[in-house]
Amino acid sequence: MDAVRIEPWQADDLWLLHRANTAEMTRFLGAAESAEDVEKRHAKYLRYWETGEARMYRVMAGDEAVGGIGWWSSQWRDETVHETGWFVLPERQGHGFASAAVGLVVADAREHGVHPLLGAFPSVENEASNRLCARTGFQLRGTAEEEFRGVLLRLNVWMLELWPGGREQLS
Repeated sequence: MDAVRIEPWQADDLWLLHRANTAEMTRFLGAAESAEDVEKRHAKYLRYWETGEARMYRVMAGDEAVGGIGWWSSQWRDETVHETGWFVLPERQGHGFASAAVGLVVADAREHGVHPLLGAFPSVENEASNRLCARTGFQLRGTAEEEFRGVLLRLNVWMLELWPGGREQLS
């Protein structure tokens, strides 16, 4: 496997979002987005780096962009947490790129995050993402229903403690 790294989302990464905006890739998210919505999301990813609101990355395998990942502040129940989400292009899935990228984004959230929990919320039907959460140290906390893109989704709630034993234990 090529060495995997994450790089800050760039202006020329719009094509990645368009490639991930297919029926196959969005089947667990309710629906694909309009081209205009994809462009708005791309602009938001770029703005996040400017404002510090979130950290969005492209996933690189060697010199090739194979997906995207990031983390941002979110609410779960009454608690502010960081949330993560990812995608790997269909032709590059099954090679460990998502696992490596999740490990890298967890390390980044540990270094730069301010909330003690990192959450992931894949559809209960998304077996691959749920296996990935379990494999990378997230703990299943239950299920939730959330509306997303106009569709009610049933999600698994996975949480990972960024600083077990407290942040000071990392020093």
